[in-house]
Amino acid sequence: MSVLATDRFTTTAPERRPGRTGSVAWLVVLGIVLASLNLRTAVTSVGPVLDQVSQALGMSGVVTGLLTSLPVLCFAVFGAATPSLSRRIGEHRLLLASLVLLGLGLLARVMIDSSVVFLAASVVALSGGAIGNVLIPTLIKRHFPRRTGAMTTLYATALAVGTMLAAAATVPIQRAADGNWHVALGVWAALAAVAAIPWLALLRSEPERDSGRDQTGTRALVRTRLAWAIAGYFGTQSLIAYVMFGWLPQLLQDRGYTSGQAGISLGLFSALGIPVALAVPAIAARAASQRPLIVGFSLLYLVGFTGMLIGPVSTLWIWVTVVGVGMGSFPLALTLLALRTRTAEVTAALSAFGQSAGYLIAGAGPLVVGMLYSATGGWAVPFALLFVVVGAQVLTGWYAAGDRYLEDELAA
Repeated sequence: MSVLATDRFTTTAPERRPGRTGSVAWLVVLGIVLASLNLRTAVTSVGPVLDQVSQALGMSGVVTGLLTSLPVLCFAVFGAATPSLSRRIGEHRLLLASLVLLGLGLLARVMIDSSVVFLAASVVALSGGAIGNVLIPTLIKRHFPRRTGAMTTLYATALAVGTMLAAAATVPIQRAADGNWHVALGVWAALAAVAAIPWLALLRSEPERDSGRDQTGTRALVRTRLAWAIAGYFGTQSLIAYVMFGWLPQLLQDRGYTSGQAGISLGLFSALGIPVALAVPAIAARAASQRPLIVGFSLLYLVGFTGMLIGPVSTLWIWVTVVGVGMGSFPLALTLLALRTRTAEVTAALSAFGQSAGYLIAGAGPLVVGMLYSATGGWAVPFALLFVVVGAQVLTGWYAAGDRYLEDELAA
């Protein structure tokens, strides 16, 4: 029998017949992987065809800017509400509902040519992705408490693959559909429908939940250093990611790259997330301390940013690769959610607080960098800001990676 199949499946319904533990566990694994593939499709599928969408729907610059800001806002707002919703609805039911919302939103926004409908449907789709972001670490902690590293590896890798797939395949799908962006964006609803199938089968295996949960509310978490450290670490790494995805092509072109070379470099940067996600969670879960990883990724950022700023043009691809490996701070942040908690309920609360507050921090990054770039006409000041962010990442990450649990700080 496999390792995952022998995990103690602690939260299945008591009437479950003996012998189904392995099959149910594998169904949960399949459900987590398929759901993770979908969590970023509503975000990364739009960028490649944003010009066509904005022109077809008559979007103003303000509306287009709002559309690009929606992911951060939705991840913060709906992510914060997820623990409360899961207590009322149930974790399996809520993840199924999130995939339904995701699929319906993706489909609805291409059915009617209206900028208002497109924005509203995008909020629906992004709400599903936001709920899944918070809920999946909780499910990993509940169903696989002894295999958090392996399961977070699957989660982070599937998330990276889905992110890259939606970004890379949308334009080819559009070309195959004779330039129809409706098809290129709407096709991702089918992937959400497929991901919902395992969770339909798991509805009868809804986990039992503990009764004492009022200690894990937001008011309780804001009084703990660990919750703020997790939020700070998650926010700083997300800020760097958003800045890189938004401004890396412009930086490379300013340094002498062609638009084609900048696009290839961005693709390389995105693709690096897959092997990094495969390695980091397992290493972090097995390590006696995650602090060396915290420092190591921060050093990679510092070296990579310095090379991007002052290195020869011929070496820029090296520094892009270095920063891409440094983005291992993202799967590390996901792993810390499980490593710093003992129970699924507290994992859910920490995941919601850390990700919601973190995305609010991250959302300001691209805007501030853009303002500094416009005001100074160069990259020295924006990179100075990024160096400060890396310093904050080390400080928050050092505390978050300490040998402590959120339950102990809540009790204190």
